[in-house]
Amino acid sequence: MKKFGLAILGIVAAIVVLANLGSIVALAISAIVAFAGFHYYRKSDSTLLKLFWAIVLLIGLLTAISNIPAFIGIIAILGVYYVWRKWNDVKNEDVIPTHSNDPFVNFERQWDELTK
Repeated sequence: MKKFGLAILGIVAAIVVLANLGSIVALAISAIVAFAGFHYYRKSDSTLLKLFWAIVLLIGLLTAISNIPAFIGIIAILGVYYVWRKWNDVKNEDVIPTHSNDPFVNFERQWDELTK
């Protein structure tokens, strides 16, 4: 039953990602424009060029912020990633080896045994 729920969640999230793919690409383009505006704003010496690149930066930021469907698509991408991780049972736990020549690893193992 758990796999069925994950499959349904993954399918719905994938559909949402595909539906918002265009707005995600538009968000990436507006982020590139904003980054270019910021980069060239810092490099320019002239006041007129600084004003131009500040306007470019502002346009890039406003188009990125106003692109709400892309943010929904990014959340759906995170949902697909969550389903993929749970489906494959990828665990992010640190495993302490039982036999090692490293004194710090042995200390951690012995400390775990003492604190039980």
